[in-house]
Amino acid sequence: MKSVFLILILVFATALQGQRVSDQQLDRLLKRFPEADANGDGKLSMDEALEYRKNLTSTDGKGMRRAGGTSFDVDPGWEKDDFPKHAVSLRSPEEIKALYKGSFPDLPKSDDGVLRIVGTGHSFMAPGYKTLPLICEADGFTQPLFTHTGGGMTGSARYKWEQENGIFQFDRKPTPKLLAAISNAGWDAMMWGPYFNDRPEYYSCWIDFCLKYQPDMKFYLSDAWIRLFPLGANPPKSEAACTPEVLMKLEAEHYAGFKQLVDTLNAKYPGKVFILPTSRAMTLAAVHQVKGELPGVEGLHRLISGKERSLWRDNLGHIGPGFDRLEGYVFYATLYKKSPELIKGEIAFRDQKAAFPSDELDRIFRKIAWQAVIGNPLSGVVDANGDGIGD
Repeated sequence: MKSVFLILILVFATALQGQRVSDQQLDRLLKRFPEADANGDGKLSMDEALEYRKNLTSTDGKGMRRAGGTSFDVDPGWEKDDFPKHAVSLRSPEEIKALYKGSFPDLPKSDDGVLRIVGTGHSFMAPGYKTLPLICEADGFTQPLFTHTGGGMTGSARYKWEQENGIFQFDRKPTPKLLAAISNAGWDAMMWGPYFNDRPEYYSCWIDFCLKYQPDMKFYLSDAWIRLFPLGANPPKSEAACTPEVLMKLEAEHYAGFKQLVDTLNAKYPGKVFILPTSRAMTLAAVHQVKGELPGVEGLHRLISGKERSLWRDNLGHIGPGFDRLEGYVFYATLYKKSPELIKGEIAFRDQKAAFPSDELDRIFRKIAWQAVIGNPLSGVVDANGDGIGD
């Protein structure tokens, strides 16, 4: 496996040596390295390719980090009780702001319940980060959202903490974008996307820093979604085995891992940490598809069905066209404890004028999102009377 990965890195590096890279070359690279698509738009730009190549081949003296898989090195500094003394998070707000040199929103707390949100994440979070503001706009308000994202591992909570602090693999080379914002402006919530082999300490460092400046903040971790076949394995020949029972079993197993992580964090920070149940939403959508109840959707997984309009589109499990809406609805429903079915305004999605997704499918997405949120005990949302408003 290691030799294969080295060959792929060589292919990637060779293709980027020249100043001119064709769209066709970028498309081929994207098929090999889907996580290079940092913004999740299904296209690979030259900047994304170069950034991914840098992260793919970088080392910290302890060996190669495999950005597309489950095996990678973690600096032994994470095993210590304290971070290095030069970590940016240990500095004053004024010093952190001076190091960043960038701008960030600084808004007063809303009287109408609008949340000021910071977040990290990767390409699994990008669809929701893009659609959430559009959904909120249709509901009559502007969503304050300030993020620091990256592709694959480079968008993980651990990686961003090291990068922002200038520690471990980024020793004394900090980019304190969120640290500057959190310590110098008001925020109500922080969001993250998960990554392989996550540990509670990758999140507790962020939580401790946030609560130091914003004691009332709450924290939301997306649980991504299930895989229909193991990462790196060849897809099955048919979707016939993906029955509703099989899908819900995969969901239950997936949920158990995230429950353990969130329960551990909530034991330390009671009532502070919640799940954005994107996985349950995708699983419910998959069950609907198996039953023929998603109009216009043609398959579960493009690598199995060969159909473009599928729930999943590649080996890593990136979502297919239209499902960015579903993720955005889950974000909205969890954060605002309100069913997206209640939104009356027209949502300015980029595919709004297209035939797909249809209005009928969009309504189903809204319903699924609310079902997923109120059906997950760790979302923090309960709707006992069924009025679409969290109790």
